[in-house]
Amino acid sequence: MAEKHGALLVALEHRFYGSSINAGGLELSNLQYLSSQQALADLAAFHSFITQKYGLTDKNIWISFGGSYAGALSAWFRGKFPHLVYGAVASSAPVQAKLDFSAYNKVVGHSLTEESVGGSYECLNSVRKAFVALEAALLGGREMMVVKDFRCCDVPRSPEDFTELVQNVADIFMGSVQYNEEGVMLTIAQICDIMTNQSQGQAYERLVQLAAMYRAMVKEPCLDISHQRTILKLNTSSSGSFGYRQWYYQTCREFGFYQTCEDTSCPFVRTLTLQDHTQLCPQLFEIPEHTLPMNIAFTNQYYGGDQAQTQRVLYINGDIDPWMELSIVRNGTRVDKDRAIVIHGAAHCADMNPARSGDKPSLRLARKEIERHVVMWLKSAAWEHTL
Repeated sequence: MAEKHGALLVALEHRFYGSSINAGGLELSNLQYLSSQQALADLAAFHSFITQKYGLTDKNIWISFGGSYAGALSAWFRGKFPHLVYGAVASSAPVQAKLDFSAYNKVVGHSLTEESVGGSYECLNSVRKAFVALEAALLGGREMMVVKDFRCCDVPRSPEDFTELVQNVADIFMGSVQYNEEGVMLTIAQICDIMTNQSQGQAYERLVQLAAMYRAMVKEPCLDISHQRTILKLNTSSSGSFGYRQWYYQTCREFGFYQTCEDTSCPFVRTLTLQDHTQLCPQLFEIPEHTLPMNIAFTNQYYGGDQAQTQRVLYINGDIDPWMELSIVRNGTRVDKDRAIVIHGAAHCADMNPARSGDKPSLRLARKEIERHVVMWLKSAAWEHTL
């Protein structure tokens, strides 16, 4: 798009992620500067820097793009700095903060039944049975069998380790649904092929086989189930931890987004509770648990949540993606075509990936629709400048 329209394409890294982190930036005393509001202020400063560097004028029209958290920032940048960006594309953008994001796993369950991507109700039922059997083995004194079956790095020593084990196995499904067909995890079709293959034994045995295939794919020699190691990873102030510490801080301070499994819609066993998540906030960051609802309410009030009245913001979501639940997909009961594009059979940020020959027609159509909006904005901005 940039090439076609003769645009300058610029990108910047969030100051708390990637290699931009200042020395000691992840120390508790410095994390106070980690917020979406600060990130937007950085974007405004970057806008000024690029404008000066390239001698841009008000005739140079800015359109912002982003996916996931950066998608929310793209929408919010347009909302808070409308004089700097004329329009914004927000892919898979969770613009509504939510403490208990139980809907995430509800969508995971639903996506596992979606036939257009290789799912089925048989697949979902097999997943449910497998996790019931896994829980029964752990609670029934057969944990050594589970340790051997799932090639765990350690023997579980606490209830937290049991939770970690179940969560890490559930993560295979959660990640695969979120990034379905994007080449980072197994696909829903691959998962369901294994989970419905009756020649591989009962549902539990199929789950064991799936976990082994996943470990081989990500080159992990064993399944890490140590809760203590997880805490250590979140507590490390070095920047080489893929953003886990920073993101967890933002969930405590601004967003919640805790993917719980406490209601019947969750396809896994109900082990991961909201309390498991929120108790880490005081433990890691000295953020009291009772402040979390207020922090999240402030975020939604400040940005508008799913009621944001911003103009020229286009929200893109795939209907396989669990994050769609916290984005903007409808205006009342129908899809608002001026504001939202829902891509059937697509997962998280799929529209931002390079086009591939195997892309679904719905995804190809969505990319054209995104470009149509951008072209319309550019024409409208050019017209305004002639007035």
